[in-house]
Amino acid sequence: MEKLLKKVKDWRSVSRNAEPELSRSQYSLVSTGELTAEALQVWLKLPRKIKYDPDLEPFQKRYEKEIAQSDIPLEQNGARESKRLPLVKSAPHLNNNKEDGQAFDGIDEKPNDESLGHKSSEKQSKLAQTGHYIKMSFLLGCWTFFTLAFLMYNEKEHITRQSALYPGETKTFSLNVSRNDLAVHLKLKGPFLTEQSEDKINGSEFKKSNKFVVWLEQMSTGMVSKPWPIVLQDGDFDFSIGESRSSVLKISTNSSADISLRMTSTANESAPFTITYTIDPIDAATGVIYACILLCGLYVLIIFEVINRTMAAVIIATAALGVISILGERPSLPELISWLDVETLLLLFSMMILVAIMAETGMFDFLAVYTFEVTKGKLWPLITVLCAITALLSTFLDNVTTVLLMTPVTIRLCEVMDMDPVPILMSMVLFSNIGGTATPVGDPPNVIIASNRAVVLAGINFTNFTMHMTLGILLVCIQTYFQLRFIYRDTSKLRLNVPREIQDLRHQISIWRRAIESLPHLSKDTHVVRERLERKMRKLNAQLEVMIKESSKRVCPKDTFHTTLTQLKDKYKIRDKPLLLKATFAITFVVVVFFLHSIPELNRVSLGWTALLGAILLLTLADREDLEPILHRVEWSTLLFFAALFVLMEALSKLGLIEFIGGLTEALILKVDEGSRLAVALILLLWVSGVSSAFVDNIPLTTMMVRVVTALGSNPTLNLPIQPLIWALSFGACLGGNGTLIGASANVVCAGVAEQHGYKISFVQFFKIGFPVMIGHLIVATAYLLLCHCVFTWH
Repeated sequence: MEKLLKKVKDWRSVSRNAEPELSRSQYSLVSTGELTAEALQVWLKLPRKIKYDPDLEPFQKRYEKEIAQSDIPLEQNGARESKRLPLVKSAPHLNNNKEDGQAFDGIDEKPNDESLGHKSSEKQSKLAQTGHYIKMSFLLGCWTFFTLAFLMYNEKEHITRQSALYPGETKTFSLNVSRNDLAVHLKLKGPFLTEQSEDKINGSEFKKSNKFVVWLEQMSTGMVSKPWPIVLQDGDFDFSIGESRSSVLKISTNSSADISLRMTSTANESAPFTITYTIDPIDAATGVIYACILLCGLYVLIIFEVINRTMAAVIIATAALGVISILGERPSLPELISWLDVETLLLLFSMMILVAIMAETGMFDFLAVYTFEVTKGKLWPLITVLCAITALLSTFLDNVTTVLLMTPVTIRLCEVMDMDPVPILMSMVLFSNIGGTATPVGDPPNVIIASNRAVVLAGINFTNFTMHMTLGILLVCIQTYFQLRFIYRDTSKLRLNVPREIQDLRHQISIWRRAIESLPHLSKDTHVVRERLERKMRKLNAQLEVMIKESSKRVCPKDTFHTTLTQLKDKYKIRDKPLLLKATFAITFVVVVFFLHSIPELNRVSLGWTALLGAILLLTLADREDLEPILHRVEWSTLLFFAALFVLMEALSKLGLIEFIGGLTEALILKVDEGSRLAVALILLLWVSGVSSAFVDNIPLTTMMVRVVTALGSNPTLNLPIQPLIWALSFGACLGGNGTLIGASANVVCAGVAEQHGYKISFVQFFKIGFPVMIGHLIVATAYLLLCHCVFTWH
């Protein structure tokens, strides 16, 4: 031992006078001239992973040269490793008294308090149990409510009568009702002018025109309600098509004598008519309150994921039926079925069958690998290609169809590239709704708008509709792309897992960091070792930054791209080429006929029927003995959700919510002076329809709002051009659907397909991305409409 100490002292005296053999640089981390015996002792106490790192090799060489011959052997490769000496307990938080490597194996030692964990789990269990009881109580309460409503109230009876009114005749029809206050909802069909045409007539023309007048009267007292005059058509009434008109008549009397319905005509010929009336219709103010409560209930159940999305829609839709039953408007079963948009359900069902059979061929896997090859494994080019293809297809195909075709490809592509499909799918469906806004056939609200008779008479056809909308949609696409780039500027949000190379490097850095933190600040020799470790840390961190920067641009590392591509091509091939040819033929037929819908002369088969014909064709060509596997892949949950949503929206319309929104918009526009009326009308229509369609399904909303728009455009006192109002409604109703998960049909379909593949898109997830993007849509569309129609008067 004395001999060893003497050698160490001699070595220390020589080392003080010698020049360092290595420079202090990033690449030469150790200066051998500073390696004292104390520094070697500190090095010996480091964990094995740190101690034998190549950058600390000079420590090992010096140790082997000067000390390995002594009684303190350097043991490795399975030999007994030296223990760390107990250090001063001046910094117990550094775990200085642990054995070598004890704190660096990636395992943090924590106090094992079993009793504390048991109490915490018991508390969580009790909270979960309480939440379950509250949920079940609420759901059973809803069930009890609408069950009692159906048991206690009969279906609403709509009384229909037919008659004819001769010149100068006044007819009386007894309602067999004796009340002080009575409201009657009347629906007349006969040779009447449309409501829009009647609004265009000025005061003097209105007085001169022939009218059909209806009112309520209590025969015993002579008290009458406010009369309802309806302008009759010019010309012969015989074999006329007839026009439906509706209104609510109210009367208040001092006695409860019988009240009758009376009518007369100023025409010179008999006027045939059909009358349908309902006693005591739903009060508008009360109905809107109930509608808002029901809508809030639906969103609470969906946002907080209390129950399954489909089940929530079914329960709230049935509760809405219970409410209108109590209010005296319970629908019959045939009427309830008529509320369903069978066209949309048929389109969805047929396209699901086509996609299910196409998936069996391996085509979606092949397209995913091909897209990976085209984009060379780069992240944002990949997302850009997917979104661009989706938007382009949605301009001429229905966006629901586009989403059904693109979602399986996107999910498979994300799985191949180890990306999270949810943000990519949300981006894709946003662009699907944007693309569908550009043409009259791309989105259901546009189909409703373009097919309206007043819109067609205003000269709006496929060509000028597309021309006016496309430029604005291009601007919206640019805004959406850059906004999504900003939202996902941290590309780690787009990945399922951090790349393995980055994980390994971060783990290595954490080991070195903990090694540095374990060294006490007690001597110069310890500082020498610390300085070397910190230099190594800086080198590793610089390497990590380079890898993260490369990872943010590429899904697959550049050096392994070709190897990965070869493996993917070998793994994902077309599995059934004959079936692929049959499926391609059937889908091509459907797509071609969809394109033909843009030509009015060839638009004889609806979208739903076209898809059904394609599905029948493919099932025939596939010649399957057992259809069960294919039918199992149909998303029945999504179809049921749509059905429940259609019933709910029609019930909300019965309660007056949709009409209230339209009436409020119209009233606000009427209050503005003529100079700025067009600008205010554009802004109001765009934002009201946009925000409303984010929370209310845009199909019934558009059906109501298009009536408001045509009424505003035909009102002579307002003097507003109808074309800009139509564009504003189209932008708002279609783009507003991007705001929430249930705002547009394509959103629901995409979520349903993703859930079938094991990826759940929650309401909150979609809202966080979709709603800010939707606000951006409306801002860009507002600027575009004001510039085109208020500055340059494009219309």
